[in-house]
Amino acid sequence: MTSTVIDAGDGLPLTLPRLWRRQVQAHADRILFVCDESRLSYAEADVRSRRLARGLLAAGASKGSHIALLYPSGPDFVVAMLAAARIGAVVLPLSTLSTADELRWLLAHCDAEYLFAATEFRSRRYDELLCAAIPELDFSRPPLVRSLTAPWLKRVWFSGVRVGDRHEAWSVEALEEMATSIDDDFLDAIEARVSPADRFVIIHTSGSTANPKGVIHTHGALIRHIDNGNRIRQYTPDDVLFSTAPLFWVAGFAFAFLGTIVGGLKLLCSNAVAPGDVLDFLERERPTITNGYASTIAKLVADPSFAKRDLSSIRRGTLYPILAPDVRPRDPELRHNIYGMTEAGGALTMSADESDLPERMRGSCGKFLPGFEAKIVDPETLRERARGHVGELWVRGPFLMEGYYGKARSQVFEPDGWWRTGDLGVIDAEGYFYVKGRLGELIKTSGANVSPREVEAALRDLIGSMECFVVGVPDAQRGQAVVAIIVADDDREFDEAALKQRLAARLSRYKVPRRILRIARSDLPFQSSGKLDTRRLSALAQQRLQHRG
Repeated sequence: MTSTVIDAGDGLPLTLPRLWRRQVQAHADRILFVCDESRLSYAEADVRSRRLARGLLAAGASKGSHIALLYPSGPDFVVAMLAAARIGAVVLPLSTLSTADELRWLLAHCDAEYLFAATEFRSRRYDELLCAAIPELDFSRPPLVRSLTAPWLKRVWFSGVRVGDRHEAWSVEALEEMATSIDDDFLDAIEARVSPADRFVIIHTSGSTANPKGVIHTHGALIRHIDNGNRIRQYTPDDVLFSTAPLFWVAGFAFAFLGTIVGGLKLLCSNAVAPGDVLDFLERERPTITNGYASTIAKLVADPSFAKRDLSSIRRGTLYPILAPDVRPRDPELRHNIYGMTEAGGALTMSADESDLPERMRGSCGKFLPGFEAKIVDPETLRERARGHVGELWVRGPFLMEGYYGKARSQVFEPDGWWRTGDLGVIDAEGYFYVKGRLGELIKTSGANVSPREVEAALRDLIGSMECFVVGVPDAQRGQAVVAIIVADDDREFDEAALKQRLAARLSRYKVPRRILRIARSDLPFQSSGKLDTRRLSALAQQRLQHRG
């Protein structure tokens, strides 16, 4: 049942250890996770995570310990996450895209005590990155760690092939050997002590405008919230979910991975670089549902072999171009989008309705999930605005984050519990939410505010499958000029004047881009988190305009 409270008395296990035990009993022989050629059943994940959890206890980890994971999406991440959560430790997923400086900051500021890490991934050596981040590390000698850079860090364990002169005690295998000193009865007793109010995970935001924030979620709140979402999405154990979201971000960790465990289904992911290899994987594994980022999906659709692929098993989700004609949207903007954030444990709004919407609902994100209160506030006067008016979204409720790690509650929430999202949006008379952009992203041109998302939606409707972005560029007369960017790697021409004229029929004059540029995908600036860096994109657009005169 969907519930507005954490404990609804319906028998849903509200800690990861209890939830996991129930799902292993129900689905032991079924496949939990597939990543390229690796497969992991519920029973296999249980045996491996149980052994690793006993090793952690033997190494001194306990309830509340901070255990960081520097793994790409794959079986190692799944097993380590389950092991840490089983003993009541706090899971700290770290992005494998992090630089040495970012890793130094993350490990120090989240007070990581233990760290699991891949040896390498996509030509990145994480032992070398960690040594650059924490100069006191010397993997040629036996642990313990003694570091002023990350004072709480005690142990690091690597998965994968041993390289160089790294001492064997730094391996996951060495940790697993320690498991023999802890019996299963002791682990069972530890698991029974984990409570719904205990901290489960700290997931860091991308840090696009400042240092990342460590978002805290507890067992009971996150599990109930994910169960609510699963029921709205109508997941069943027979479903197979393909997700392109990395497991170290909230969309992968909570929306996909935890959602898979709660629903008892199968999760697919791929680390293949070539789109053709990912498409081979999808044809073989036959997903029924897909979720992912638009940029990743666009690469699959652009592959020359795409049109010949049999992906008919997919009936729902974000891979719109491959759905059967009877369920394919005539325009993705006329399907309810999902709106979410790390602070909300993933999705904040969604809808079970995947049919085409009327034009008046273009861009809808659905309704707010159970347990969330929402209001639109004038960011200047801080007064609540009426339905249908744009303002900043404020939310509160039992499934919102506990807070930011290292910050007092008064630094995060308003006195009455509201959290200011920083997102601009509108709630219509029926309760559907529409995103209009970020407060800091608003383009102020000639005294008027322009939402980049609104202009992007209008432009995307005219240019079809091509990607586009809208930014503000400094302008002596207007303060900022609205500039659109179309992403294209080929020589296809577009008529800038004609596009602007067609946009003028859809948008107020001040919203119509002054210029429309074309930029190759390889020239787009991205943050280490994988998100587009809009500030650098604006600077790039300014350079292009100055060059063109």
